[in-house]
Amino acid sequence: MSFTTEQVAELEKKLNPDAVQPAQKFGPKGDYIEGWHAIAEANRIFGFDGWSYEIVKLECVFQGERAIGRNKEPGFGVTYVAHIKTQIGGTVREDVGSGHGYDKDCGLAHESASKEAITDALKRCLRTYGNPFGLALYDKTRSNVGVDRMSAADAKRSHWPEFSGALKEVKDADGLRAVYSGLLQLRGNIPESYFDGCVEEIQSRRSELGIPLKEAAE
Repeated sequence: MSFTTEQVAELEKKLNPDAVQPAQKFGPKGDYIEGWHAIAEANRIFGFDGWSYEIVKLECVFQGERAIGRNKEPGFGVTYVAHIKTQIGGTVREDVGSGHGYDKDCGLAHESASKEAITDALKRCLRTYGNPFGLALYDKTRSNVGVDRMSAADAKRSHWPEFSGALKEVKDADGLRAVYSGLLQLRGNIPESYFDGCVEEIQSRRSELGIPLKEAAE
């Protein structure tokens, strides 16, 4: 099974900056996306039954005693390495990830480290499918981190029903200005061709109501 046109379009989009988390003092050393976000994006783009992953190997590579927390209490440090394989749309991708756990309870340290390793490896597999999965963060220019401007078709599908409904309710110049003001707020995210079309509709409604151009613009 190959990817649909809609799925390819989603995979080619930029990474939404709202999904980017800053580097942590005790955690990722660079900006990153969270595991739940990567899984949510996979469900949204590929479908809940359109992708899967397999834990090929999960191995504890280190366990030792160490001081924990600000008070330096006795505890444990544990590190795991996970090997994950994903299957999506007839493609198979594999990668590895690591996880670290620190706790006074050795069992809890193992739990934390193993889960983190699996999540890290899964995110590394998914990043190979494009910017929405964090690939954009590996480019120092961050040119693919941002919000893509809607296509004319997407803009019409998401905005037109509300816009045309509001325009039909307009009875005077104040209402006309309110609709135009709302349109201006969207201008940076919609194609100019669609914006111009909406302006033409506003002008047409102005003519229907017999509102002078000067009054409509005030």
